[in-house]
Amino acid sequence: MPTPPTPPTPPLPYTPDYPIRTDRLDLRPVTADDFEAIHTYQRRPEVCRYLYWGPFDEDGSRASVATKAARTTLRESGDILQFAVVVRATGQLVGDVTFVWTSREHRQGGIGYVFNPDFAGRGYATEAARALLKLGFEDLRLHRIQAELDGRNTASANLLERLGMRREGHLRENEFLDGEWADEVVYAMLAREWRTAQGG
Repeated sequence: MPTPPTPPTPPLPYTPDYPIRTDRLDLRPVTADDFEAIHTYQRRPEVCRYLYWGPFDEDGSRASVATKAARTTLRESGDILQFAVVVRATGQLVGDVTFVWTSREHRQGGIGYVFNPDFAGRGYATEAARALLKLGFEDLRLHRIQAELDGRNTASANLLERLGMRREGHLRENEFLDGEWADEVVYAMLAREWRTAQGG
């Protein structure tokens, strides 16, 4: 069986056509004006429990927002896009999401997300994460996208399963977080699985 041709990668540098719009959300670049909304959840211990950072004080959040605001364009492997997630109808910033272009050569990417729990249960995280998969598979023409999470984070695992991502690996006591050994779980999706899910 012949190997299918590899689609061309988009020209670099690559900057998304902002904002990325979903049914209810706008994904746009982070700005300094987003500090208050982002610090609202970055300072909460329950939000940072399964993450590698935080909780942040005001200085920590200001530094975080400045870093996020600079991540708007992809130039080479390892570059990151950071999006503020805004509810279009209200203008409220409810979280932020991350797309990592892990390898241009191997056509790999990664996604991540952090949301204000005050807006939980409305499907915003799932909707925003699906937009990242669409960006990776349809705009950047990647072959594989993955997400890693703390093995105790069942809410995040459920989100990834709703997206149709597969649980590919479970690394036992792979990370030392908050004074204890924690498992890491890997989920992933291939381009052909994305196309099938979209009816293509």
